[in-house]
Amino acid sequence: MTTAPLADAPPSPLRGWCAASAVALGIFALMTSELLPVGLLSPIGRELGVSEGTAGLMVTVPGLVAVVSAPLLTVAAGRLDRRIVLAALVGTVGTANLLSALAEAFALILLARVLIGVAVGGFWALAGGIATRLVRPEDVPRATAVIFGGVEAASVLGVPAGTLLGDLGGWRTAFAAVGALGLAALAGLVLLLPPLPPQRSITFADLPRAFRANAGLRVGLALTFLIVTGHFLAYTFVRPVLSGHDVPDETVGVLLLVFGIAGLCGNFLAGALIGRRLAATVVAICLTLAAATALVALSGDGVAAVAGPLVLWGLGYGAVPVTLQTWIMRSSPTATEASTSLYTSMFNLSIALGALAGGLVVDTLALTAVLWAGGAMALAALPFAIRGAR
Repeated sequence: MTTAPLADAPPSPLRGWCAASAVALGIFALMTSELLPVGLLSPIGRELGVSEGTAGLMVTVPGLVAVVSAPLLTVAAGRLDRRIVLAALVGTVGTANLLSALAEAFALILLARVLIGVAVGGFWALAGGIATRLVRPEDVPRATAVIFGGVEAASVLGVPAGTLLGDLGGWRTAFAAVGALGLAALAGLVLLLPPLPPQRSITFADLPRAFRANAGLRVGLALTFLIVTGHFLAYTFVRPVLSGHDVPDETVGVLLLVFGIAGLCGNFLAGALIGRRLAATVVAICLTLAAATALVALSGDGVAAVAGPLVLWGLGYGAVPVTLQTWIMRSSPTATEASTSLYTSMFNLSIALGALAGGLVVDTLALTAVLWAGGAMALAALPFAIRGAR
C-alpha cells in the first residue's frame, strides 16, 4: 500500500454532511437497482417469456459482476479523483436502469444488469471509508452510519417501494423511477462532493495479505457468506412464495413495504446493541432469520397468516448490514480499504449465489424449499458467531 502526502482542507460542517448524504443517496440508488428485480420477477418473467428461476438471473448477474469489480476498481481508481469515479459509477446505474425500462428482450436486461454490477462493486468499495474526508474527525462515526444507511434503506425499503410502484404502474415504471433516482444521485455527487484526490492506493497483494493476517476478518466474511446467501436464497423468490400463500398480486408490494419498515426497526435495534454485544447480536440474527423463514413456510394462506412471519424476517435482516459492517471494521482497524473491498465482494457474491441457488431450487423442487434452505444457512452461521464471541 502506498500513501500520498495529500491532505484535504477542513470541510465546512454543513457541506460535509450534505456530501455524506449525497454519497448515501448514491449507495441507496445502486443497491436498490441491484435488488429491484426481487419484487418484480413474476411480471417480468410473464412479459418476457422466461421462468421465475431464469428471471432470478437479474439478481445473480450484478452480484457476480460486483464481486470482481469491487477489488478491480478499488485498485484501478488509485490515482483518480474519487468524486469523478463515484459520479461516473452512479451515472452508469441511472443509465442502465433506463435501458432496462425500455428493453424488449431479456438478454438486453441482463446486459444492463452487468453494468449495474460494475457500478455497485466499485462504488460501495470506494465509498466505504470516504466519511473521514467529508466531515470533522469527531463526526466520522455518525457520517459513516449515514453513508451505510443507504445500504440498509435499499435492502429494506428500496425493494418494497419499487415493488409497490411496479404493481401500480408496471415493472418498467419501477425501473425508470430507479433510473431517475440514479441520475438525481449523480447531480448530488457533482454538486456536493469536494475534490477528492487519492490519499492511499492499494495493490492486489494487499487483499490476500489482509485476509491471511486477520482471523476476525475471516470469520466476518464467513458470517457474511452464510447469512446473506441464505437470506437471498429465500428472499429473491418472496413474491412467488407469497402468491403460493394466496396473497393477491396487488397486496405483495404492501407486504414488502411492511417488511421494509420492520427492517428499519431492526437496523436501529442492532445499532443500539452492537456497541457492547456484537457477537450476541449476530447470534440473534441467525436465530431470527431461521425462525422467520420456517414460519413463512408453515403459515396458512392469506395476508393475515404471512404478515407476522414477514415482520419477524424484516427485523432480522434489517440488522444484518450494519452488524456485519461493524464486525468487519472492528476486525481491521488498520486495513479498512482492503477489508471493505473484500467485504463488498463477499456480500455481493452472497447475493448472487443466493439468487442462483434459489432459482435452481425453485425450478427443480417445491417453491417453499427455498425457505427451508435459507433458514438452514442462517443456522449454519451460528458456530462462527459463537467462535467470534469467544
